[in-house]
Amino acid sequence: MENSLLSPSRRPAQLEAFGRLLDVLDRLRLECPWDKKQTLDSLRHLTIEETYELSDAILRHDLPDLKKELGDVMLHLVFYARIAAEQGAFDIADALNAQCEKLIYRHPHIYGDVQADDEAAVKRNWEQLKLKEKGNTGGVLGGVPTSLPALVKAMRIQEKARGAGFDWDDPSQVWLKVQEELAEFGAEYGHGQPPTSAAQAERATQEFGDLLFSLVNFARFAGINPEEALERTNRKFISRFQYLENAAAQAGQSLPDLTLAQMDVYWNEAKQTEA
Repeated sequence: MENSLLSPSRRPAQLEAFGRLLDVLDRLRLECPWDKKQTLDSLRHLTIEETYELSDAILRHDLPDLKKELGDVMLHLVFYARIAAEQGAFDIADALNAQCEKLIYRHPHIYGDVQADDEAAVKRNWEQLKLKEKGNTGGVLGGVPTSLPALVKAMRIQEKARGAGFDWDDPSQVWLKVQEELAEFGAEYGHGQPPTSAAQAERATQEFGDLLFSLVNFARFAGINPEEALERTNRKFISRFQYLENAAAQAGQSLPDLTLAQMDVYWNEAKQTEA
């Protein structure tokens, strides 16, 4: 059965909805005191917040909420374009057309005669074309945003290095590197004992960073997104800890008064509940 939402007949409705958003924003920009005051800089932190809310909806696989969050992010995108248009720089049509041209240019295996039979080849072509566009400014890693969260940045650095041919041959080599970095961190950390000097603490910090970087590298080879994996663990911990709090409260107990062994009982109950 054909998905009606993917039917070409939906295109007029989609274009009409996009135009409606532009019309609504135009009026808000002219008449609403809050919207009139916004600038590129004032919207930036709000856009970051909206992006994380979109990410949360994706991780929850909450499609109704995803629809709402997509709308919020879309509003911010057209808002930036509106402000740029007011400054005589470009409008949303310029931004969208530039994106279309970039997509066509970076997909020569679709719009040209370049051969790319798998995902890896597509990624290599993409990175090479991207580097060519930027005129090698800053080198292969010059396009990695400095403000990216460290875990995401590590992943992007490694992907870009791979696109330039700088990578391990197979996962076993990467796993050996993880073991090597773990041993080096253990040596600096005193095999379970805290550092005894500022210099040792600094070396331990550096080695821990190396260990994390190597783990991210192995995750890449294993097809695991480390940011998503860590966030899932964060959510799992929060869920179990909240179960512990609620169970203790229902038993008339306070967490500070419980021993670790007593807490473990509730923690294991939470794990069983998940199973």
